[in-house]
Amino acid sequence: MIKLFRWMFWLASTLLGLVVFTAVLAYYFAARSLPEYDGEFTVSGISAPVEIVRDNSDVPHIFGASDADSFYALGFVHAQDRFWQMIVARRTAQGRLSEVFGRRTLPADVLMRRLDIYNLSVASVDALDEDTLTLLEAYSAGVNAWLAEVNDGARGRGAPEMWLFNQPVAPWQPADSIALMKVFALKQSSQIYDEVLRANVSKLVEPDRIRDILPEDSTNSGGDPKRFTELVQDMPSRLPGIPTEPDPLYPVRPAGEAGSANAWAAGPERSTTGSTLLANDLHSTLTAPANWYLARLELENGGVIGATIPGIPAVLSGRSADIGWAITASTADDLDLYLEEVNPENSAQYRGTDGWKNFETRDSIVVIEDQPAVTLKLLWTENGPILPPEQFNLDTIRTPGHVLSANWTGLSDQDTTLEAAIGIMRARSVEGAISAARPQIAPALNLMIADRNNIGLKVIGKLPSRSRSSDSEGRMPSYGYKPENRWDGFQSYSRNYSLLDPEEGILGNTNNRTTDRSYPSNMTFDWGDNQRIHRWERLMSMRGVHTRESFIEAQLDTVSYSARTLLPLVGANLWFTGEPAPDGTPQRRRQQALELLANWNGEMNEHLPEPLIYAAWMRELQDRLIRDNLGPLADSFTHIDPVFIERVFRDVDGAGVWCDIIQSEPLETCTDIARAALDDALIWIAEHQGTAVEALRWGDAHQAVHTHPVLGQSPILKWVANITQSTSGGDNTLMRGLTSGIGALPFENVEAATYRGVYDFADPDSSVFVVSTGQSGHPLSRYYDDQGERWRQGEYIPMSLDPTLARAAATGVTHLVPRR
Repeated sequence: MIKLFRWMFWLASTLLGLVVFTAVLAYYFAARSLPEYDGEFTVSGISAPVEIVRDNSDVPHIFGASDADSFYALGFVHAQDRFWQMIVARRTAQGRLSEVFGRRTLPADVLMRRLDIYNLSVASVDALDEDTLTLLEAYSAGVNAWLAEVNDGARGRGAPEMWLFNQPVAPWQPADSIALMKVFALKQSSQIYDEVLRANVSKLVEPDRIRDILPEDSTNSGGDPKRFTELVQDMPSRLPGIPTEPDPLYPVRPAGEAGSANAWAAGPERSTTGSTLLANDLHSTLTAPANWYLARLELENGGVIGATIPGIPAVLSGRSADIGWAITASTADDLDLYLEEVNPENSAQYRGTDGWKNFETRDSIVVIEDQPAVTLKLLWTENGPILPPEQFNLDTIRTPGHVLSANWTGLSDQDTTLEAAIGIMRARSVEGAISAARPQIAPALNLMIADRNNIGLKVIGKLPSRSRSSDSEGRMPSYGYKPENRWDGFQSYSRNYSLLDPEEGILGNTNNRTTDRSYPSNMTFDWGDNQRIHRWERLMSMRGVHTRESFIEAQLDTVSYSARTLLPLVGANLWFTGEPAPDGTPQRRRQQALELLANWNGEMNEHLPEPLIYAAWMRELQDRLIRDNLGPLADSFTHIDPVFIERVFRDVDGAGVWCDIIQSEPLETCTDIARAALDDALIWIAEHQGTAVEALRWGDAHQAVHTHPVLGQSPILKWVANITQSTSGGDNTLMRGLTSGIGALPFENVEAATYRGVYDFADPDSSVFVVSTGQSGHPLSRYYDDQGERWRQGEYIPMSLDPTLARAAATGVTHLVPRR
């Protein structure tokens, strides 16, 4: 027995030793790729020495003798801190993820090959002006300088992920940066999802009810919404399935997560200091590391500082000594789907405006790790590429004998968007920034600018010009062979909406409607926000003048305008009614929940129970309102639409009919549905969060999980690579905290302001910014998540162009020396 015990002890000790040895060895190899910020590198491609000072938040302050040298160093630091992120982003654009990750990423590769993003980017290099191309080449050389250092200097393959997914890394090229900007534009668009959803809803809902469930926030829309079955023949009856959690590596985000941001500016008369203020928070899917990377560059006309995307050589939101610039998604309708009729006698042809035409075709081979390669036959029409029918639920709207194509502004082979981005960085005034943004193609953005005395807003990017006689007005797919459905070029840049120095002295955009122009001069029928803007207007009107601190308060505001609007309507006949019920009964829990909500101010605070009760109630309520009309299609409405619920409970244009359950004989009232939905919500809460209503915490359900797109899927490594936090905010609060809306964790926080910045031009060096994780993409770095807790608590770090401040708090200084 003793011998057996000794043998088992020896075996256990050996196994434990092997585990410890393996862990230590893995840590050793992973740690070798941690960059050192103190050092000197002799490199080719710069004209003079460059100094890179890392402040105590690991923000690089780059001091180059020329613009090209500073862009070179930006490429160097991007690769130094976010090497893996850049390589994966480039593979995404190229449609080459499956070479590394296997069949998991095949849908992403199929989509990107069909859109032909990378080849369009290669072609666009020739469209850039000489100066922009020079800077992109300098940036690429900087990336490649670090790549050479990784290859030659024992830098641990550049990133810990490369030990698990080691693949040859090609040199960076200007086309790679153009491609990443196109991918960024693709993530800003939800038009494919919107058109497919509207088409499917129109199968089941009468035209006068389509505006209820898909509200159009515009006072000057086009004609009444039509049913898809009125536009096309032989419409398939099948509907989309239950939405599933999207793959973090898929390049298109679900509709609710596409293109969101806030920006506001105050002119001198609305600022306590007599100069201007500008604030910007950029919303994106929560990832580790964050999409954004903070950087400061010294250019020939002065310093610039702000938010960059690794792989893209531009400060997309930030400031110089003269101006600040902010961006929000314009939600412009810059993409249309078309049904292309295939020649039944010759599948290589489709119907054009004047007869059958040959598809443009090309074979493309997708290599898949450890599996046979897949050969795709890429097809293009005059309208654009043919999309994969198995994605975006396109099979639910594809009629027999047809395929679906897409025309999108981002499919340009003359894409000069980076020319605009770099031009804005060099501008010295509001008018100069607007002029510099003229080459913008995609995405279409709201550019908000402030110099020391003026503020302005301009929609930048190409906007399609549509015919007045279009069948669907861009709302839904239409026949591609009809000339009236096709684009008639683009609107001129001068016609893009702009507003300079408004009389009110203040500007704001939360992806809300910017123009009342009617079709076909409108920008879209589906604006991105119609709730946050009301709360912003309230906060701005509460003060005659504003400060940096009041702008920060607005960015961090968690009061839900939607909750304040809906609860008095939905609970109008439920508050304080009925006799007190015994403890422990469903009726008592309902009374407790209603009492809490009746005294709640709508603040979506992580420590309160009311936000969870409200969110669960509205979720169940919307589902009860639409489920009997839409059936399985109700699952596609993953987030509540406050405008829809308000229309129903106010009975706007007869919308109260949604409260009656079609399949039942009695006539249900909206109060009946509201009461039943609250009971449903409390049952769900009891099963998932506990039965003590007053002990609930919104933050327990509203966890923000910053997921590493690759390591975050590992049962073990996710504990190192992912960052989890309890958070406040919600779907419609200024401090964005978008819930997932699907699966077992419908209130998990999946999208938020991954960058926040506030720029004060009375005292520019008092400006502040922060990202949601940290600067480094290395999970073992102390800068991987050091800004995360500050971000969660609403804190910021200094945003200064003063070199002495950066050097005083330097954690490392890197010198790039030209090779002679």
